[in-house]
Amino acid sequence: MIIAAYAMGISVGYNYIHGEIFQTYERFEEALDEARAAGYLGDKIMGSSFNFQLHASHGFGAYICGEETALLESLEGKKGQPRFKPPFPASFGLYGKPTTINNTETFAAVPWIIRNGGRAFLEVGKPNNGGTKIYSVSGDVEWPGNYEVPLGTPFSKLLELAGGVRGGRKLKAVIPGGSSAPVLPADVMMQCTMDYDSIAKAGSMLGSGAVIVMDETRDMVESLLRLSYFYMHESCGQCTPCREGTGWLWRVVDRIHNGSGKPSDIDLLNSVADNIRGRTICALGDAAAMPVRAMIKHFRHEFEAKIAAVTVASPSPQPSPQRGEGVQA
Repeated sequence: MIIAAYAMGISVGYNYIHGEIFQTYERFEEALDEARAAGYLGDKIMGSSFNFQLHASHGFGAYICGEETALLESLEGKKGQPRFKPPFPASFGLYGKPTTINNTETFAAVPWIIRNGGRAFLEVGKPNNGGTKIYSVSGDVEWPGNYEVPLGTPFSKLLELAGGVRGGRKLKAVIPGGSSAPVLPADVMMQCTMDYDSIAKAGSMLGSGAVIVMDETRDMVESLLRLSYFYMHESCGQCTPCREGTGWLWRVVDRIHNGSGKPSDIDLLNSVADNIRGRTICALGDAAAMPVRAMIKHFRHEFEAKIAAVTVASPSPQPSPQRGEGVQA
C-alpha cells in the first residue's frame, strides 16, 4: 500500500479489516509499528519528500461493507450502506476525496511485480488470466486453508493440494468463488481451471476465490437454506427488492426443507430471485439470487423429492403462507 501510495501521490491510506478476524487487525497494527520504526511510514519517508500515513480500521463484521461504497460509509462513521453511483470513488470517495479502493490481496502483489516486472507476473498464469490468486478452500476437504496458485491451475490440482475430499467421499458440488457464486456440479467443476474465463464459461464466477467443497452427503436444500438465511441476515435493508426478497427466499426454502413445501414453490423461488436480480443499488441482491437459481438448475430433483414426500404424506390442503410471505394469484 505504501508503494501504491507513492506511485499515485497519496498521503493517507486505510486498511479496512473485517470485524470478525480481530487477530488479523492486531497483527496489522504490529506491522504498522514495525514499518514506522523502520522509517517506511510517516513524514519524509526514507529521507524523501514523500509523506504517507496508513491506518488500520476495525469494522464490525457487516458483509455489506465488502461493497466499496458501503466500506467508505463505514469508514466515515456512518451506517454501512452502498452509495448511488455515479459519482464513483475515483472522483468522490472517502470524505469527498478521490479514492482508490482495492483488495489487500491486490496490493500484496505489487512488490513481486516491481521486482520481476509486469510481463513476468502475467506469464505466471494463462492468457487473459495472468498472475496468482489466493484460494480460500473450505468445506469437505482434508486441509482447509489458503492456497496461492497461478490462475489457470486445474481445479483437480487445487483439490489435491487441500488433501482431497474429506474421508475419501465423492465430490458432489463446488461453489468456486464465495457464497454468491453459482454452484457447479462435480462433473462440471472437475473440467475447470481456476481462472476467470474458465469458471465463467462453466456458468459461475471466480469472485473472491473462496472455494466451498461439498461432498456426496450434502443436502443441497439444506445448503441453500443456510445461504439464503445468510443473505437475509446481511441485507442492509436499503433496497426493497433485497430487503423483502431475501426474506421470501429464505422462508420458501425453509418450508421446503422442513416438510411444508408445495409444487409451486420451485417456480416461486425462481420468480422471487428474478425480481431481486439487477434491481438493487449494489450486488448483494444478485448475490442472494444467483445461488437460488443455480441450486434449482443443477439439483432441482432434490427440491422436487422433498416436496413430493410432503405431497404423498399429507394430501390435505397446505396452510396459508405466513404473514410477509405473499400469495400467488
